[in-house]
Amino acid sequence: RAADAVAAVTDELAAAVTAEMGKPLADARGGVEAGIGTLRQYAELAPLRGGRTLNGAGDALDFMTPQPRGVVAAITPWNDPVAVSCGLLGAALVTGNVVLYKPSERTPATGWLLARALDEALPAGVLSLLTGGPQVGAALAAQEVDVVAHVGSTATGRAIAAAAASTGAKVLLENGGSDPLVVDAGVDPEWAAGQAALGAFANAGQICVAVERIYVHREVAEDFVAALVRRADALRVGPGRDPGTELGPLVDRRHRDQVHGQVAAAVAAGARIRVGGEVPDGPGAFYPATVVTDCRHDMPLVREETFGPVAPVVVVDSYEEGLRCAADSPYGLAATVLTASMSHAQRAWRELPVGTVKINSVFGGAPGGAAHPRRASGQGFGYGPELLDEFTATKAVHIEAPAGGHW
Repeated sequence: RAADAVAAVTDELAAAVTAEMGKPLADARGGVEAGIGTLRQYAELAPLRGGRTLNGAGDALDFMTPQPRGVVAAITPWNDPVAVSCGLLGAALVTGNVVLYKPSERTPATGWLLARALDEALPAGVLSLLTGGPQVGAALAAQEVDVVAHVGSTATGRAIAAAAASTGAKVLLENGGSDPLVVDAGVDPEWAAGQAALGAFANAGQICVAVERIYVHREVAEDFVAALVRRADALRVGPGRDPGTELGPLVDRRHRDQVHGQVAAAVAAGARIRVGGEVPDGPGAFYPATVVTDCRHDMPLVREETFGPVAPVVVVDSYEEGLRCAADSPYGLAATVLTASMSHAQRAWRELPVGTVKINSVFGGAPGGAAHPRRASGQGFGYGPELLDEFTATKAVHIEAPAGGHW
């Protein structure tokens, strides 16, 4: 019923996402549809997930059973507000919890519309909406709740973890990332540039698993960079509501200032802008698709999360160097490797200390996949069927007949 209620306001939700954070309308609608699909998936999975009977004494009954944890505080981001919120809210609600839902202050109307639709299908009081800025989120995380589930920045995630350490709440965190793309020798540079452009520039780079840093083998570097520059330069820039827009604005000017500040600092340290890199005149928070070369692995543009349409390129002399640099990060969300070598592909998924490894595709994967982010990128399952387990507590039960063997 909740999925049906959200589906009934798909157009309204997509328009709100585009208006509030600039995502192109077709992409915004895709995010809403993804959220609806997640709700339907959890509705199907929940009745199938139960406990298990244990083999104990012959005159006793032993079993393990999952129970709701209680009250869940869900704090969600602005970059894909419906899809992410439906994941956390759907999993928490279908496992029997009640939820305090705080959407990002950058997408409050989207959060309100989603909460209203869900509330129509739920018992009264099961879902409560809180709106406001960081102070509201901090106050919520400090409450005596049972779970705090957060998708967003690493700084906010760490503050939530610190607050929960005092209350004893379980914490689920998917924080920021600085996801690498390793381009091996022997791959088609035009194809590799297409993958890089998709990973770095989709949703103006405002995706948790966006390509944030590129390590390209020297053998293909020149042709790869030339193709990437062409693709960046050819993107159709415009307001998200305009049909045909491929690169919409950033969420606001404050965020644009942060993105441009990282690019400017890299240039001051010796990097070279090949395309983009300038703040345009006019209204809005537009920032062009930007390719930066002559980057070093130790630059903040490479080491830190940018969350904008920026592709910093580091040239490496071997696949081993690229893999080593990709692994050397305070984050551990995801990574992509483009290679024609099966042995290199096998090394990548075994050695990269991240939650998700993608070979030869920056996006994609079977539905229902779930992984543990590592390091500063968070903790706990954030998606997939395993998220249902995160919102339940398993209880072991042992029942014996009373003395005399009769009840």
